[in-house]
Amino acid sequence: MARVQLDLPEQFIYTHTINVRMTDLNTGKHVGNDQMISLLSEARYRFFCHIGFDHDTDKQSIVVTDLVATYKAESFAQDDLQFEVGLMDFNKYGADLIFRVSKQPGGQLVVLAKQGFVFFDHQSHAIMPVPTAFREQFADLE
Repeated sequence: MARVQLDLPEQFIYTHTINVRMTDLNTGKHVGNDQMISLLSEARYRFFCHIGFDHDTDKQSIVVTDLVATYKAESFAQDDLQFEVGLMDFNKYGADLIFRVSKQPGGQLVVLAKQGFVFFDHQSHAIMPVPTAFREQFADLE
């Protein structure tokens, strides 16, 4: 199988650092795939909080539709991982979140990732168009 190539534009608009916990490690003593996905989810949550978008109400939320991740280096307990987050490829119902994860302070690249998401209406149990306020906030990225 050919390796996935992920080329991300320099559209990172938010940065958050997460310290790797011992409980994030797998039996190989490095951050496992499952934990990295959890860390990406945490960075996504904090990004939405940062922009002031309440994406988890009784009425609406987001649903991740797909994920691509390419691993470039291992990370270990007590590493400070910098998660840079951005948006691209808006469509009627959502967009793609992009991530660049690197060790700090050195900047060694650990992961590049892209998560597709759509907005979800809990009352109708269906995907919904991107809310106008969200789209307007990122009009320069479309």
